[in-house]
Amino acid sequence: MKRFVIAAALALSSLTAIAANPQVELNTSKGKIIVELYPEQAPISVANFLQYVKSKHYDGTIFHRVVPGFVVQGGGYDAKQEQKPTKASIQNEAKITAEKGLKNDRGMLAMARTGQPHSATSQFYINLKNNDALNYPSFDGWGYAVFGKVLSGMDVADQMAKVNLLPGDTPAEPIILISAKELAAKPEKASASKSSTSK
Repeated sequence: MKRFVIAAALALSSLTAIAANPQVELNTSKGKIIVELYPEQAPISVANFLQYVKSKHYDGTIFHRVVPGFVVQGGGYDAKQEQKPTKASIQNEAKITAEKGLKNDRGMLAMARTGQPHSATSQFYINLKNNDALNYPSFDGWGYAVFGKVLSGMDVADQMAKVNLLPGDTPAEPIILISAKELAAKPEKASASKSSTSK
């Protein structure tokens, strides 16, 4: 019985580790921002974002669009303000994410796109305030898909919004996204998962 209880506890720990939402550290020239992603609510957007993180696409890019009191946006241009090549665009999940409670509120991370609803690729933005107008159905019947939340470093995003801007909402001095990396799971959860799966 004791052996069964231990095995069940290890299995539960393993499930907890698997179910934990991924976190990504955005190391910027203004400081670090840690974001939590929501794969259950926004599977396509999260998988897409993590692909770009793992391929180092974001390293050395800039936050090319800053609108105080609205959003800071990045992920698509290098330091020379040249657009980086991307993977294929993804399906817009705004309706699904909205139904699951994810809104374009302050501190939430969402996919940027063009006027075409299914055009999102690598670009993302952080909401600086509650932007209800961006939620499904928004002004075009589609809205903008939220897929994560700032856990720490919202003050960094606020600092970005204070820089001098050029026409087109471009920062006069580039705000660099030095690197983006997925953070490792907590040691105790990782070890519990390993123990339960080892043979």
